[in-house]
Amino acid sequence: MVRETIAMFLDSDGTTTTKATSNLAEAVEVIRTGEPFDLVLLDYSMPGMKGLEGLKAVLEINEGRPVGLLSGTATRLIAEQAMEMGATGFLPKTLPARSLINAVRFMAAGEIYAPVGFISGKEDTEETDFERDLSQRERQVLRGLMCARSNKEIARDLELQEVTIKLHVKTLCRKLDARNRTDAAMIARDAGFR
Repeated sequence: MVRETIAMFLDSDGTTTTKATSNLAEAVEVIRTGEPFDLVLLDYSMPGMKGLEGLKAVLEINEGRPVGLLSGTATRLIAEQAMEMGATGFLPKTLPARSLINAVRFMAAGEIYAPVGFISGKEDTEETDFERDLSQRERQVLRGLMCARSNKEIARDLELQEVTIKLHVKTLCRKLDARNRTDAAMIARDAGFR
């Protein structure tokens, strides 16, 4: 759903054409067999990525053309590592639609893009009442829930065991008085948590 929404935003002005794939293997096949793309945008958490290994593979087969990374869960360190590896940009999924479109155009033109607030660590420095009761790890897990990630995907992104994620989800549901993981994500969105 996130992939289709992003593609819809990018295609909305009529000047951009996107080709969406659901996993890294499909993306690699499209890159190898299709016309060259102005920009390949990978989701850090898409199936098959194995962290930054997927980025490295696509950078190698994309013949020097721009490759960017998109994520709702990657840390600043991961974004910095991606840029050091040669990614032309990093897009947090929290970017407003207009900013996302502009960033994609910027990267497709060969420029490097990363939100200064995210990279500098100065983004969201004020803690809200909602966040105050949550540990840093619980916040990371909650962001994964808000992106409709499975426990397994969140565990992989955070380099934790799946059972640990299950415990965090249980704790989050208790702290947020949520009926289930979906309810927890909705409560977080309603509270303006990002």
